[in-house]
Amino acid sequence: MKRKWGKKLAGLTLAAALLPLCGGAEANAIDFKIGGQWLMNFDVGQYRLLKETRNGTTRNKFTDDEFDTKQRIRLSVEAIASENLSATVQIQLGATTWGNADQGAALGADGKIVKVRWAYIDWRMPNTDLKTRMGIQYVAMPNKAGGTAIMGTRIAAILANYKINDNLGLTAMWGRPYNDNYPGEDKDGVKNYHQNYLDNLDLFALTVPITYDGFEATPWAMFGMLGKNTQWNVNAAGDPQLARYSTAGWTNYTLLPYPGVMARGDYTNSNTSKGYANLFWAGLPLGITALEPWNFELDLNYGYVGALGRYNAYKGATRPENLKRASTERQGWLAKALVEYKFDWGKPGVFGWYASGDDGNPKNGSERMPSLAAYGNFTSFLGDNPWSLGSWYDQSLDYAGTWGVGLQLKDVSFLVNDLKHTIRAAYWGGTNSPGMVKYMNNAYAWNDAWCKWDGPYLTTNDGLLEFNLLSNYKMYENFTVQMEWGYVANFIDNDTWKKAGNRNSSFQKQDSWKGQLKFVYSF
Repeated sequence: MKRKWGKKLAGLTLAAALLPLCGGAEANAIDFKIGGQWLMNFDVGQYRLLKETRNGTTRNKFTDDEFDTKQRIRLSVEAIASENLSATVQIQLGATTWGNADQGAALGADGKIVKVRWAYIDWRMPNTDLKTRMGIQYVAMPNKAGGTAIMGTRIAAILANYKINDNLGLTAMWGRPYNDNYPGEDKDGVKNYHQNYLDNLDLFALTVPITYDGFEATPWAMFGMLGKNTQWNVNAAGDPQLARYSTAGWTNYTLLPYPGVMARGDYTNSNTSKGYANLFWAGLPLGITALEPWNFELDLNYGYVGALGRYNAYKGATRPENLKRASTERQGWLAKALVEYKFDWGKPGVFGWYASGDDGNPKNGSERMPSLAAYGNFTSFLGDNPWSLGSWYDQSLDYAGTWGVGLQLKDVSFLVNDLKHTIRAAYWGGTNSPGMVKYMNNAYAWNDAWCKWDGPYLTTNDGLLEFNLLSNYKMYENFTVQMEWGYVANFIDNDTWKKAGNRNSSFQKQDSWKGQLKFVYSF
């Protein structure tokens, strides 16, 4: 009863605070639903797979902190007028690194760290089953078996859902994740030439959820338009350069053929008369639970990004005879699957995936599947931990250019009923041609995209072996303590990467490991 009245009191307080903003508008009875999450995170470990790099006379020895503490607070308010109309807003404080002044966690704690995560309206067309949600919201393309490999993030969008019958539905979406961010360039005596011009990314999706007893499938397709200036900004010298959208919240932005592990060359040569490139994704996620205690999941995906011009790629030294005009096209596919069997004491399972990889010829573009904001979660180190605070140790990767197989034992409880463990072991291999290495910037280009876009660029000669131990203790109804240990054994092939285009570069690799302790209060 205390919790119920506490939420009502908080809602009434917020409503009273907002009342002056309503002017003389007619008041209606509105119910407020309050939700939130407090998350405290303590990390220890070494996330890098590189210990040291050399490029000519330049030496870089990594000396990262091995201990980190963060916190994050999320608060959401839903204003409900009726079952046909409501509005939701969620704000977030953090993630905040303890001791960091810019993030408001140093002495005095007065940094500006508040941001809006959700801000949308839900409404239903009168006398129909057509529901609409419009505004900044979380959108994930339908997926099974290992999380989304395409997109699962917050974007400004409109979703319309129609329930045809108890077994069939239809959802359409228009989203605009990027627009009016191109600063333009100084050209022909004009400052900020073409500012905000051809820099929008628009997405149009259609999903068809099909559900029967013990079976579900959601075929879907998404078409996009990518403006030629969407992926560019201008540096201090006035020259166009690739925009690093990961700093703007796009964990994975893999529309270009080789971001992070860029082929040796200059993407500024991709100037083109084309205004837009076409984007296309399609998927077929399937789930079968009719054969309980068995659980079967399968997910098939395809992605395509049309070319926006070409660029110079060099095989070996940057001499004319080594030059290839390479395509910015990127397309590829992915298949992933999971099989589980449920016992009273836990769920053993096996999972695996296979994704297309580059063929070693940049002239025809990349054969890896593109993504927008992928969150693969077969594992929780190279993959995604949903309680990540964006720390060093939580990656959020797609599976492009890799294959893998793993075993897991999920939700095992030994002595304490509310303490459950998940144990995983997975091997990550590569499907990219070793011949592609000769076009790379340096011998450690396999790691350049780590924690930014695709993750380690693995050839068929490379591999990683990952181990996870994840323990969740539900101390109270709304309070969970999570401990995670992870280890990644590094089997990058030195002989393969010695053949990189810049023969003056070298690296020393190392294994990666982490330990995390999280305290999560959700309501």
